[in-house]
Amino acid sequence: MTLEELRLHLDTLDQRLLELIAERQATSREIARVKRATGHATRDYARERDVILAVRAGAAQRGVPADAAEAVMRVLIRSSLTTQEQASVAAQGAGSGQRALVIGGAGKIGGWFVQFLSSQGFNVEIADPAGGPGAISDWRRSALDHEFIVVATPLGATDGILRELAVRRPAGVVFDVGSLKTPLRGGLEALRAADVRVSSLHPMFGPSTELLSGRHVIFIDLGARDALQRARALFAPTMAEQVVMGLEEHDRLIAYVLGLSHAVNIRLFHRTGAQRRGRTAPAADVEHDLRRAVRHRQRSGAGKSGTVFRNPAAQRLRH
Repeated sequence: MTLEELRLHLDTLDQRLLELIAERQATSREIARVKRATGHATRDYARERDVILAVRAGAAQRGVPADAAEAVMRVLIRSSLTTQEQASVAAQGAGSGQRALVIGGAGKIGGWFVQFLSSQGFNVEIADPAGGPGAISDWRRSALDHEFIVVATPLGATDGILRELAVRRPAGVVFDVGSLKTPLRGGLEALRAADVRVSSLHPMFGPSTELLSGRHVIFIDLGARDALQRARALFAPTMAEQVVMGLEEHDRLIAYVLGLSHAVNIRLFHRTGAQRRGRTAPAADVEHDLRRAVRHRQRSGAGKSGTVFRNPAAQRLRH
């Protein structure tokens, strides 16, 4: 065969692969339906292990690198899980006939919530100065007659918006998605004082996230039980791990996590510099520093709390 003929043959094989992937995705949607009907969990780690072991064995028999075959299969498994999770969210239709307002919905994390709520059947309204299809530029023009109001604005603007919402006293559930909560304390307390159903969330993932398996969503308990339960119910159809904690505990935890990240970056920076000068800083030094920081945190009593995890088998965030 000529080079051109061989390339055409590869193109044909690629199309066949795409057809098989499409068929696999369709089967995944059917599996999601059966799992919902029978009460099975979306993710089955034992099944994933069996599939990967079988793929590695089959690859060896066909002269295909086992690691390459496993990498491809893991991508397909992740795609399948994403399909199943999205099908589960859509099927439950928690927002059918209900309305939601996302203030800051043209932003990255705001856009994520717009898509997430829309997938549940909510009629989502966007309020954002950046505009967008169907968006209003100023949330103050809204009647605020929504079942959910999500404040997904920059941290510096969020507290003021929460305080203004407290004056308007909307009937729906209000929650922010800020990564720090202490700067928002005044606005959150104003909403509680106005008897607004308020909660506070911190999604521990980026706006490009599609599959929530292995991801955490932190819910701040502000004393409004109904608001907390309704906010958590939004994520019930997903595989996200739900964490409930107080405001102070949340910010201590985030400061600790950010501190560890900063320590690792500094250590890696010095290690890189040492390597450039011809010296080698062992990777174990990084682990040593992290363990020392953890032991210090344990001795100081930090992190002791009543954190609640929806999945009791989930690994705790704290240690």
